[in-house]
Amino acid sequence: MDNHSDIVIIGGGPAAMITALTARRYYPEKSITMIKNKAADIIPCGIPYMFHSLEHPAQNAMSSDGLSKNNIAVVIDEAKKIDRETHQVTTAQDEVYPYEKLVLAIGSVPIIPPIGGIDLEGIYPIEKDLEYIQDMVKNVKEAENVLIVGGGFIGVELADEITSLADVRVHLVEMLPHLLAHSFDTEYAQMVEEKLESRGVQIYTNTGVQEFSSDGNGKTAHLADGTDIPIDYAILGIGARPNTDLAEQAGLSLFDGSGIWVDEYMRTTDPDIFAVGDCAVKRDFFTREKAPVMLASTATAEARIAGANLYKLKVVRENKGTIAIYSTYVDGLVLGSAGLTEHTATAKGFEVKVGTAHCVDKHPGVLPDTHQCQVKMIFSRNSEIIMGGQVAGGSSACEMINTIGGAIQQRTSRSEFETMQMATHPFITAAPTQYPLVIAAQNANS
Repeated sequence: MDNHSDIVIIGGGPAAMITALTARRYYPEKSITMIKNKAADIIPCGIPYMFHSLEHPAQNAMSSDGLSKNNIAVVIDEAKKIDRETHQVTTAQDEVYPYEKLVLAIGSVPIIPPIGGIDLEGIYPIEKDLEYIQDMVKNVKEAENVLIVGGGFIGVELADEITSLADVRVHLVEMLPHLLAHSFDTEYAQMVEEKLESRGVQIYTNTGVQEFSSDGNGKTAHLADGTDIPIDYAILGIGARPNTDLAEQAGLSLFDGSGIWVDEYMRTTDPDIFAVGDCAVKRDFFTREKAPVMLASTATAEARIAGANLYKLKVVRENKGTIAIYSTYVDGLVLGSAGLTEHTATAKGFEVKVGTAHCVDKHPGVLPDTHQCQVKMIFSRNSEIIMGGQVAGGSSACEMINTIGGAIQQRTSRSEFETMQMATHPFITAAPTQYPLVIAAQNANS
């Protein structure tokens, strides 16, 4: 059987799919094959909502209909070896796939900390596997006490979702002083904590799990501060590390020992091999330091760059650095963050000025379903270029943070925000006289 394909993509997640579809758009004459090790991939961002919001966990499966419609071949197998000299990929089923261009979209693997008892049954790392998550959901729905380890986005969203299950008590442990501390300044993190506590989540900060134990009647999580929590199940939401094994075996370079090294066009140290998504290194937009960002939105942006640049460099399609842009939803509260927080910017040595705004997200504010809106924007003190922002409020907060993210990427100045022209409507935005991005920019100069 002739397995030759001009473009071979290893992986099945969002980065792999968007690379394939982008490559098809730019190189319609090329044959494309995707090799993935699972028949059913899941949407990573939807994992928390497989517990309650979705009627069935399988509804979070990722559709591959767009691939077949675009004449992209999909092979269910596991890539085991890359021979760079012969341009071939060998799989677990001993099939060989020659390639002209190869894209690694092999994702990440959960971090498993060296905690005693962490391998006990019922301690769940987050795996992007449908059957695995279905089993976890089934067990959690029958539990009385569930512990979530890690107060980042996945941990916060899991806590919010699982509290919707009847008779399940949720405990959340975070080693840092606040939840979401890497992405939000304290005043925004506290909003999330208040929301979760109002829903009955027991939050433990400034501590971590030292050990899990089991006495036959149940499990106990022993925290570093001396607290013991009886639990039925624990979910580890403490992050992931780049999956680089296949790249290392092929002799590709890593960046600072973590993440596959890539240039601005997502090329590895082999010009015919690209890497995108969680497996590829992320460099901060401002500092160029390694950035621990693993987001589907970042992965798909990289995928569009790689897919366009496989054979010919499209100068307008280059990776300028990772902005680290997030949004989340906790019991009706929408929060967004982009770029540097005030705390991080100051810690990195930047001189900044900060502007804030408080308003309502409709006008007049007595309209139904009106939310309080809060915006914080961080600008360089001298150049006045936007460096970061945070937003909290209703659904409009998500699009406002996307506006800030685009502005960071374009290095927009404070004065341009002051004179921003925006579309407004009473039911969907704040008033044009009090538009929060404008007001925050004005306040940053006071």
